[in-house]
Amino acid sequence: MSTDIDARTREAEIEAIKQVVATVEHAQNNELPDEFLSLFRADAIWTTGDGKRLFGHDAISAFTHQVLPGGMQGLTMTFELEHVLFIRPDVAAVKLRQMYQTPEGPDVGSPLWIMAKEDGRWLLTACQNIGVPDDELMSPDRPVFGSRR
Repeated sequence: MSTDIDARTREAEIEAIKQVVATVEHAQNNELPDEFLSLFRADAIWTTGDGKRLFGHDAISAFTHQVLPGGMQGLTMTFELEHVLFIRPDVAAVKLRQMYQTPEGPDVGSPLWIMAKEDGRWLLTACQNIGVPDDELMSPDRPVFGSRR
């Protein structure tokens, strides 16, 4: 399958991916686990910011229902879409910058999401989040990606 897509299609697909990113941001900031989980394939892989590896929707669901309610108390998080690489027209690597505002100060993550388009919807398929080692915006004590979390 060719990785070439025309400019109009590319822009439309990027807009659809941006909508998934916005939905993740909304679901996390508003502590809505079911909205968040609706964005995953059944066989998805998720690696959390602190390195917990979750395989499949059931594991992601159990973890999310455990940590998301109350997990954003005192925090706000935003995403900035940095880059989209279409591996195939229906598979994309999505690089994001994730900015947390916490009572202790800001922290920055660098998620990479592999997304697949199925039945007209972009779904989270294999995702990993890491802290940014040297970011000018982060607090010295790393409130989100530090060892205390």
